[in-house]
Amino acid sequence: MITELADIQIKPGTDAAFLAAVAQAAPLFQRARGCTAMRIEKRIEQPDNYLLVVAWNTLEDHEVHFRQSADFQEWRRLAGGFFARPPNVTHTEVALTGF
Repeated sequence: MITELADIQIKPGTDAAFLAAVAQAAPLFQRARGCTAMRIEKRIEQPDNYLLVVAWNTLEDHEVHFRQSADFQEWRRLAGGFFARPPNVTHTEVALTGF
């Protein structure tokens, strides 16, 4: 499993509209090939900053199948106007569990 972490800084004062756009976009992730979970977290210390966390079966499911899809373009149409800057996206995989 691969976890996509997207650090998203939004324009000040757009929290409610941004979260509504993310909620509207959730089905795009739910139906995406290899996507097993998606959530958005608000950073406490940085009020205009969110972390999009998406679980994918493989890196290709995200980087190829989703990113090159019409659903990705729809995600960007819905949420992209709220971005203060392009999101910083990284991918992780579990290295150790049990803590």
